[in-house]
Amino acid sequence: MRRRPHRRSTGRHPPAEVNITAFMNLMVILVPFLLVTAVFSRITILELDLPGAAGNAQPESRRFELEIIVRDKAIEVRDRHGGTIRRIDATASGHDYAQLSQVLQQIKARFPETLDATLLLEAGISYDTLVQVMDCVRVARIVQAGSVYNAELFPGISIGDAPGGCMQVANNHAGHAQ
Repeated sequence: MRRRPHRRSTGRHPPAEVNITAFMNLMVILVPFLLVTAVFSRITILELDLPGAAGNAQPESRRFELEIIVRDKAIEVRDRHGGTIRRIDATASGHDYAQLSQVLQQIKARFPETLDATLLLEAGISYDTLVQVMDCVRVARIVQAGSVYNAELFPGISIGDAPGGCMQVANNHAGHAQ
């Protein structure tokens, strides 16, 4: 049997046309749909600072430095140099944010030039608690002459760990290991 020589197709075919009609129909429908259903939300960003290291502190600076320590059972409002100003014990329904706001308003009246506050959290504090305490520290809702407005308190918030929180966690883990 004799084989036929294999012919390679060297003929020129016109280039195939791409039918983009279906794609264009999809885009005409999809783009307006996505624009209509998009959620346009306002994103609020708070700039937070971490508290400075103890080695960087200047001992000659004895100005008022507000610290709010959030624990599971209480919120402590203190001056870093002067000690505890007020301890607000938690109730059965949770922390008393209204009382915290009143205490912070009194402090702001005494130290109007102070804008910074350090928020120290015990391990295990919920995110919701953090947000509500930050709201109390930043602004106060004031009712005056039948109108409600927000008064700025301490907008410069730094966040850190509460004293003793890390040691307790480490001791709990060490106790389980034995």
